[in-house]
Amino acid sequence: MSTTSIVDAVEPAATRVATKRTVLMCRPEHFTVSYRINPWMHPEEPTDTSLAVRQWEVLYQTYLDLGFDVHLIDPVEGLPDMVYAANGGFVIDNIAYGASFTYPQRQPEGPAYMDWFRANDFDVRVPANINEGEGDFLLVGGVILAGTGFRSASNSHEEIAEIYGREVVTLELVNPSFYHLDTAISVLDDTNIAYLPSAFSAEGRARLDELFPDAIIATEDDAAVLGLNSYSDGYNIVIASRAKDFERQLRERGYNPIGVDLSELLLGGGGVKCCTLELRR
Repeated sequence: MSTTSIVDAVEPAATRVATKRTVLMCRPEHFTVSYRINPWMHPEEPTDTSLAVRQWEVLYQTYLDLGFDVHLIDPVEGLPDMVYAANGGFVIDNIAYGASFTYPQRQPEGPAYMDWFRANDFDVRVPANINEGEGDFLLVGGVILAGTGFRSASNSHEEIAEIYGREVVTLELVNPSFYHLDTAISVLDDTNIAYLPSAFSAEGRARLDELFPDAIIATEDDAAVLGLNSYSDGYNIVIASRAKDFERQLRERGYNPIGVDLSELLLGGGGVKCCTLELRR
């Protein structure tokens, strides 16, 4: 599909406005790394569930302090990756497009999240195609950026375009360490993003440059601590505390970065955004 640049120039800092967010999270009471389905996971190495919970609680409290409306889904024993709530679906206009996971270890999460959506009065659409929710679908203004290459199937992009009636821009991921779109792109507000060019195919890089010529370009070092796996309210942006250059660039653009340490959850391949599913009523 043809789209002109979403943003033509860097906006002055004075225009940054925080908007209250409503999100869904899952406390990592059963978090561990007992299998390997991405390059970050090493089941032979120990994990500390209590530390994961403590770090997650800081993220949870940060959202409450920012005035977010935070909902919680009950964790399910035997589903250690359920803490990565972003993968549980994609929600716009009260329509919840459910997730259908690639790997069998995570497949029970899809129905668990859809049950929560139904119980909380969302219009649930059961997926016909493999997709991992907001891990691979990011809303920027009126456009949905959609990742493929490792997890979500490209035919799920056609499915969400039909469900939501919005333009969907397909982006191919090529680096296994950035297997979900939300590890390689950070949505800053309705017109601005940050991203890691090396995570995308040449076609994907060209598309992003066309749509977002003034995007923040992340360093490899910051991406390696999942610095781009962040969450923004349009002004405040919660990021990995170790992503120092990303923090600098955000401040220069007039945003307020807030660093948190989710190093234990990084052992499962997730960060701030992975733990955060936005609920758009």
